Amino acid sequence: MSERALVLGGGGSAGNAWEVGVIAGLFDAGLDVTEADLIIGTSAGSTVAAQVTSATTPTELLASILAAVPKPPPDPPDPPESGGGRVPDRPVADLLEKTSAIIRAAHDAADMRRRLGAAALEMDAASGGSGQVQAQRRATVAARLPSQKWPQRPVLIVAVDARTGEPVVFDRHSGIDLADAIAASTANGFTAPPHSIGDSRYIDGGYRANENADLAAGYGRVLVLSPFGGRSRQPLHWGTHLAAQAGELRACGSRVETIFPDSGSEHMFGANAMDPSMRPPAAQAGYDQGRALAGRLTEFWR
Repeated sequence: MSERALVLGGGGSAGNAWEVGVIAGLFDAGLDVTEADLIIGTSAGSTVAAQVTSATTPTELLASILAAVPKPPPDPPDPPESGGGRVPDRPVADLLEKTSAIIRAAHDAADMRRRLGAAALEMDAASGGSGQVQAQRRATVAARLPSQKWPQRPVLIVAVDARTGEPVVFDRHSGIDLADAIAASTANGFTAPPHSIGDSRYIDGGYRANENADLAAGYGRVLVLSPFGGRSRQPLHWGTHLAAQAGELRACGSRVETIFPDSGSEHMFGANAMDPSMRPPAAQAGYDQGRALAGRLTEFWR
C-alpha cells in the first residue's frame, strides 16, 4: 500500500479557495500533493481536482483567486436578537432549511438521497426546468477549469443520481465531459438545478458524504482536505462523516492525515461558505496553513 490519495471535500465557494490555498502553500514549501496517485473531488473539491491536475501550477491558481477580489455584498439587517454579524442570504438560508428538513425526515442515508433528489427534481419542474439556465451554469463551471480535458492520472468526481438517489463516481472512462462531471457534482439541486447528462439528472456529490474519503480504500497514504472540518449534518450513526471513513481506512492499513481550517478561518465555512467575498481571505488562510504544515506532512507524504 505505497500509493497516495488526495481527497478534496466539499465546502462551497470559500472551501474551493481554501483548498487551492492549502495546496499552493504546501507546493511553495516544497511539497507537491498534486502528484497523488489518486485524487477524489466532491462538490467544490471536484473543481479543485480539475484545477490542480491541469498545467496551471497551484501558485498560479492561488494568484488568480487573490487578484480577483469581488465586491462584498451589503450586509442585510440583523435579525431580532441575532447578536449582530452577517447572516446568510435568503437562497442559502432556504437551501439549508430545506435540506435539513429532508435529512431529519429520512430513515437512512439512501432514503435521504432519494428524498433530496425527488425534491430537487420537483422544484426544477415547478420552475420550468430551463435548459438555458443549465447551459449557462455549465458554461460557468467550464470557465473555471484551466483545461476541458480529463487528466490522465486517476481522478474521481462524485455525484448522486437525482432520480434513484444512488451515488455515481465519474472518471475519464465514464464517457462524459469533465465540465459535465463537475457541474453534476456541484449541483445542490435547489439554488443550482439538477444537472442533465443525456437522460440522467444529477445532484451534489456531497449528499453522499462531504469528503467521500472511503473511495481511497487500498491506498497507503490518504490526505484529506475538509473545509467543513470533518463535520456532517447527517446523523453520526449513518457512518457518512469523515471520522468514520478515516477509521475504516486506518483499520484496513491506510495512514490518514486530515487538514481542517484553523480557528482563525473556520468561520468562513458555515453559512458564509457560498459568499464569493470569502474567497480571497479563505485562499490566504489556506495558504498560510499549507506553508505551516508542509514540514510535518512531508515525511507522511513522501
